[in-house]
Amino acid sequence: MTKNLTPTAALSATGVSIWLDDLSRERINSGGLQKLIAEKNVVGITTNPTIFASALAQGEAYDAQVAELAAVGTNVSDAVFEITTDDVAAASDIFRAVYDATNGADGRVSIEVEPGLAHDATGTFEEAKRLWAKVNRPNAMIKIPATIAGLEAITNTIGEGISVNVTLIFSLERYREVVNAYLSGLEKAKAAGHELAGIHSVASFFVSRVDTEINTRLDAIGTEEAIALKSKAGVANAQLAYEVFQQVFATERASVLLAAGANRQRPLWASTGVKDPNLPDTLYVTQLAVNDVVNTMPEKTLDATFDHGVVTGDAVTGSYAAANAVLDAVDALGISYDEVTALLEREGVEKFVTSWNELLDTVSAALESAAKSTVAAE
Repeated sequence: MTKNLTPTAALSATGVSIWLDDLSRERINSGGLQKLIAEKNVVGITTNPTIFASALAQGEAYDAQVAELAAVGTNVSDAVFEITTDDVAAASDIFRAVYDATNGADGRVSIEVEPGLAHDATGTFEEAKRLWAKVNRPNAMIKIPATIAGLEAITNTIGEGISVNVTLIFSLERYREVVNAYLSGLEKAKAAGHELAGIHSVASFFVSRVDTEINTRLDAIGTEEAIALKSKAGVANAQLAYEVFQQVFATERASVLLAAGANRQRPLWASTGVKDPNLPDTLYVTQLAVNDVVNTMPEKTLDATFDHGVVTGDAVTGSYAAANAVLDAVDALGISYDEVTALLEREGVEKFVTSWNELLDTVSAALESAAKSTVAAE
């Protein structure tokens, strides 16, 4: 590892693309995003309903647009669509130089389809096309959850030449299905005459939520053996996902597409903020450092990594036997991997629906307030 690099620069040198898991208009307007690009090696952004709900609930950055939307009688769903796509378009412009410099691999800004459509393949596909057209930036990415219905939507969206960030992946089996959906989409895009080199995708594998759920079950067992396994399954699961990534993109099917100009769908480590204060706050960064992945971090994790992260190079390749041993040991204690990952997917969708409803409530209240202010002023 090159000496005198900051930890985030060292992480980037290992082959990890650092994306920030946060966006707000205040960040856009203040120059904060440019500063993160320049100083902390941030090369992309991910968003979700929770992030937008938080951004809309704070500060005054959205007041002018909300007032304009209220003045023309915009309904709340359309207002959310306008506000969030404007933020993503503006952030995409800020990251455009990164996008150009990396031939489209980075400089990406993700926006999620409405989570209430998570089990509606057709609705998700239509919304993905609508978001893509509205943002109208080549470096946008449409986030689609890895539900059963989502898999079909992923294939169809990729088939249209639209770049996709697949979210809410918890199990290795579902991850294999996600990669298959991506390859099927590329085959569809190729048949339709789309330029494969312009289509990019990441597969967001959630890390800390796996540990949180399994840790609860290990605590309930309470034996010395169980306690010794705490906070190990999340990293092990992600390490094995990387093994799947290596295996799948070495197959003949993938090789044919890559030879035609397609890009590999990179694993993305999501949910990388540490939930247990007793753990190192950079755990899900340093232990998952490896070439050709993305790590999307909340700002707190990014700051911790920049401040004191210890990056020693590839921490994943060669870990597979030990990672399998961890999951086998958890299984041997009677904790069902399939049950845990199915629960986490279900809860993940539910949490995003809740956040989406909070976002609608926040914007609805803001529109109502703006409308009353206009009436009062008259």
